[in-house]
Amino acid sequence: MASSFAQWIRSPAAIKYFCSTHFWGPVANWGLPLAALADLKKDEDVISGPMTTALASYSMVFMRFAWRSVQGLRFVNYWYMGGKDKKDAAAIAAPPASAS
Repeated sequence: MASSFAQWIRSPAAIKYFCSTHFWGPVANWGLPLAALADLKKDEDVISGPMTTALASYSMVFMRFAWRSVQGLRFVNYWYMGGKDKKDAAAIAAPPASAS
């Protein structure tokens, strides 16, 4: 398996992949928040206003994809739209399961 990976890494297909947006897009997507986390340890006088604004805007743009996820909707429904109360009320109203 290692030899097949070594062969692939030297192939034109690998070069094409590493020079494509399919590789560099995800790298950039992970690079921005990782850089922001690393900047938390720096002095406040080196904080860049434009970069902070760009990072916040970028996060808001792509937050919509996470917000639309099923898990996000389930979370909001359970904690903020009364889902927990309904579940608790149903558990109280339901007869206990009989042990057979």
